[in-house]
Amino acid sequence: MKILLLGANGQVGFELARSLAPLGELVCATRGGKLPGGGPCVAADLGDADSLAAALDSAQADLIVNAAAYTAVDRAEDEPQLAQRINAQALVEIGAHAALRNALVVHFSTDYVFDGTGSRPYRENDATAPLGVYGNSKRDGENALRASGCDHLILRTAWVYAARGHNFLRTMLRLAREREELRIVGDQRGAPTPARLISTATAAALARLLARRVGERDKWLGTYHLCAAGQCTWFDFAGAIFARAQVAGLIERMPRLVPISTAEYPTPARRPAYSVLDCSRIRDAFGLHLPHWRSGLDAVIGELAG
Repeated sequence: MKILLLGANGQVGFELARSLAPLGELVCATRGGKLPGGGPCVAADLGDADSLAAALDSAQADLIVNAAAYTAVDRAEDEPQLAQRINAQALVEIGAHAALRNALVVHFSTDYVFDGTGSRPYRENDATAPLGVYGNSKRDGENALRASGCDHLILRTAWVYAARGHNFLRTMLRLAREREELRIVGDQRGAPTPARLISTATAAALARLLARRVGERDKWLGTYHLCAAGQCTWFDFAGAIFARAQVAGLIERMPRLVPISTAEYPTPARRPAYSVLDCSRIRDAFGLHLPHWRSGLDAVIGELAG
């Protein structure tokens, strides 16, 4: 089986490059055609239809894994056309290509497709109602992939972080070395989810799906939620980061934390106040029992310390 991994240099894509390798012949693709550590790579810019088409036609993959996305949530408010091009129109093209080749597409989506006004974990069939440009573009990408008729898995995740890249954990560690006090939003809830957890769970789900006979796969396709178990606020998450980071020797002292409201930290794009996703469907379908977010944090801190 030939696998095309789009966005191989992102937080999730970097981890997927390792977890997907045992499943087949892997072709990594990035916007610039280069991987951070070197190695074979092709160019696939989802912002450029010709670039994307060339990568798809060249790879002729049986499995297309799309870990590429426009993820600058605030900047998207000023660049709606670019966000729509990368997060939605590119999925029209990927879906059409996959439908013609009978290829399977795995696509990663987000909690931002919901408005965050819920009070219980969101299920896959709950109504979507994005609050901003980014969420709208991701919802439109989901719908485009479904409309294409190709076989697909849409995996929604949330609060993604890793030992590399730009994310909340790395920002907190940097600020802890610079400031004595940090004001952290305490009224938004979610489940911090490591990129490595997403990649290993994705590979496990794929291995179990592909092990089934072709005629039996259809009922396992569709949309799933994939996040760590449990929930917390950003304030809670920051406190856990600092406690573990100090023990691991990553910071010398813990800064003083002050919880603030979302209204006290205005941003160009509105954030969902409640981003907890119900992951029971992926557990029941593929036997994936996802670990608690604190376990995931321990693993990432251990990776940084090591």
